[in-house]
Amino acid sequence: MAKKQRGPGRRSAVLLASMGLVLGLGVPALAAGGDGVPSGGGGENRAADDLLRERAWVKAGPLKFGAEPYDAVHSAAGDAAGKADCSISTADATNLVLSTTWPEVSGSGDSPSPMTMSRYDDQTALADPEQRSEGLFFNPGVGIWQLDSAGLGADETAATAIDSVTAAGKMAPYMVGKYCSAINAGSSAAQARATAWQDWHACDQGACEQIYERLKADGVTKDATVTRYGGAEKRSCTFEGTEYDCLYVDPSAAQGEDAWTSPDFGPAPVPDPFYVFTYTKSGKDYEVRYWLKGDSGAKTDVSASRELGVNARTKLYWAAESGLCDTTTGSGNC
Repeated sequence: MAKKQRGPGRRSAVLLASMGLVLGLGVPALAAGGDGVPSGGGGENRAADDLLRERAWVKAGPLKFGAEPYDAVHSAAGDAAGKADCSISTADATNLVLSTTWPEVSGSGDSPSPMTMSRYDDQTALADPEQRSEGLFFNPGVGIWQLDSAGLGADETAATAIDSVTAAGKMAPYMVGKYCSAINAGSSAAQARATAWQDWHACDQGACEQIYERLKADGVTKDATVTRYGGAEKRSCTFEGTEYDCLYVDPSAAQGEDAWTSPDFGPAPVPDPFYVFTYTKSGKDYEVRYWLKGDSGAKTDVSASRELGVNARTKLYWAAESGLCDTTTGSGNC
């Protein structure tokens, strides 16, 4: 991994509406994907890591988890346990995969929101260089597991990181695989769990092991109010004349733990609502976040593009746009 997680032709051409990719008014919609004004050069933020560790300890009481996300985790963990090269039950694999989530995104013990956007990285490299709106910000960690573009989320988009099914499908075999490798190398079960969680700073001081033991003892309370996408909405969109499946992400609609949506939760801005999609240009795949001007308050739509596999802190491309139509609601350039 490039670093620990904070807080995974046209690659399935998924257009995700998460909080905003802005396509500029009056400018041909050709800037997404490697064109526009670049930002980058941001490095590690150790103060952010320290803050995450401080907030990792979860309040006593029932641990809640979204019903649909839980089913996704349980299913993926069962598949991973069945294919594992060491002995691990579905129940233990499920608890292993769940244990990082509350320390990462829900210190209250409430249901972690699949929509969670990281609020600890506030480098200017992640913000719109033209400062058209404070909420035009590319939060690098996304979802229940805070899949970060610098690590496990390098090849994910905000959409796939938010989607409990795709995210769990990546996390379960990854954690179970690391656990089994450690067990087969002679580690104890506790040591193997610590190895499986090494990518999450919130686990550094034992908070995830504490959650694991609580899950073993008391289980989890399923919360039917938190759905697969955590309040994000699947939409149909067109961009540059092509139709996409879209996910629209609006932080104000977050289901479950929403403390991260408070302006004073962390140093990074709360992102304005945006759409996100996977876009292919010149043989390269990009995650594009697109903000409609009506959502951001900017004078134009704006887009931010990240080549998949590249740390968002290293390079983003920002551009004024005007080419997105949300055909489900009639929003945008329709």
